Amino acid sequence: MNGKRKITKIDTKEALRKKENRKNMRDVIIIGSGPAGMGAAIYGKRAGLDTLVIEGTGMSGGQVTQTYEVDNYLGLPGVNGFDMAMTFQAHMEKLGAEFEMGVVNKIEKKDGYFKVITDEKTYETKTVILATGASHNKLLVPGEEELAGMGVSYCATCDGAFFRGKTTMVVGGGDVAIEDAIFLARGCEKVYLVHRRDELRGAKILQDSLMSLSNVEIIWDSVVKEICGEEQVEYVKILNRKTEEVSEVKVDGVFIAVGIHPNTECFAGVAEMDKNGYIIAGENCETSMPGIFVAGDTRTKELRQIITAVADGANAINSVQKYLISKR
Repeated sequence: MNGKRKITKIDTKEALRKKENRKNMRDVIIIGSGPAGMGAAIYGKRAGLDTLVIEGTGMSGGQVTQTYEVDNYLGLPGVNGFDMAMTFQAHMEKLGAEFEMGVVNKIEKKDGYFKVITDEKTYETKTVILATGASHNKLLVPGEEELAGMGVSYCATCDGAFFRGKTTMVVGGGDVAIEDAIFLARGCEKVYLVHRRDELRGAKILQDSLMSLSNVEIIWDSVVKEICGEEQVEYVKILNRKTEEVSEVKVDGVFIAVGIHPNTECFAGVAEMDKNGYIIAGENCETSMPGIFVAGDTRTKELRQIITAVADGANAINSVQKYLISKR
């Protein structure tokens, strides 16, 4: 030892770059802008958090935009789904929540923060809320992909008007399938509802409405084998699961409503998921990864509704605040 202090050379440019990145650090980035994401954005801004919403589909609202009528949201009976989504978005924007378009490809955990990587940009944030919602399941039968947009649809409220006065088919047996059939029956000459079992799974009030319609026919115990047509849907091959008889039903359009799956593919390894791809979290929306939260249809939960998604958004922000306080 010669008593001299060792001087470490500092890369000034690198230091300035890191300082600038810290200036751009967000308190929370919300991925997705359905009811859960927008609810989180509203609560985030009211809490004074530096909040950014990233949306990858081009429109806020998620599945709500494809719903003809919402009759179970407190204070807004009978509201059109698209109008509801736009009202949510206007509220979010009024409070000043920042919104950017981008498809998130990856989330990386760094020392005390996260990098959210999209097709075009990389963002840094202290916390992340996953609110990417869910997408429609497909039948995976011949003709489905080939005739998509040519008579095959997953949204009756979006495309039903094209089939006014025509014959259509709905595939499924839950609330959405029943709602689609009821909606289509208002304008179509004939509506078939194909269900693989001998009883429907939807709410009793919806079933009662469906059964009262004279232009709706239910094809029980059956599944779609093939959707047929040249440049447009012409008929559907139906297999009766009990008799194994195959029949052909002439229709102009097929609306598929056989459930949803979570949009969580790009989050593999980020947080623990169940066997169906839903991110595991309780009512506090905390995932297995500290600093990562989940809200809405992406989360493991018993009831997936608009009102529960919005509540998730609020709960997620509450948990974000607690997490940020714990890191001070």
